[in-house]
Amino acid sequence: MATKTVKTTPYVARLKDLYNKQYAAELQKELELTNPHQVPRLEKIVVNVGLGRAKDDKKIIETASNTIRKITAQEPIDTLAKNSIAGFKLREGNKIGIKVTLRGNQMYEFADRLINIVLPRLRDFHGVKLSAFDKSGNYSIGFTDQSVFPELTFEETTTAHGLQVVFVVKAHDVNASKALLTKLGMPFEKKESK
Repeated sequence: MATKTVKTTPYVARLKDLYNKQYAAELQKELELTNPHQVPRLEKIVVNVGLGRAKDDKKIIETASNTIRKITAQEPIDTLAKNSIAGFKLREGNKIGIKVTLRGNQMYEFADRLINIVLPRLRDFHGVKLSAFDKSGNYSIGFTDQSVFPELTFEETTTAHGLQVVFVVKAHDVNASKALLTKLGMPFEKKESK
């Protein structure tokens, strides 16, 4: 008896699908690039929490780990101090933060949720700052409080902590990175004309 093989299509994140089918070609045309490999693309997203003064507080460490685990669906890893600094009471090898690196479908899913659900929930939100690009074209967003993420319950946000999201973009300059993030829907602040 012959068995039927069922062909299933692999899951592709909505934003990744849009990028591959539409945005990449549009960006190549807009930026006047001759080679499709020059088109800016999202390489990875790093979500991290610096523990700072709370590095010895078990409750904050546990809350931060739970936050990152819930919003990224990935287990965070510890970041350790590379050097000892007496002024900060820091020894080499001490745990100073936790982070997660997202790639592929998970990266695009997280970017989609962040841009379309989390940022509009911010109070008095007028757009993300244009000055948060570094020289390589990577973009950083800092959150002072984790309660804006809908994945977290009220009890999980009672111990507040900040977190940082870094969009690592492979692009030849900052303008190309900005063009990519704008295509993905990043709400940049509008400069008021005087």
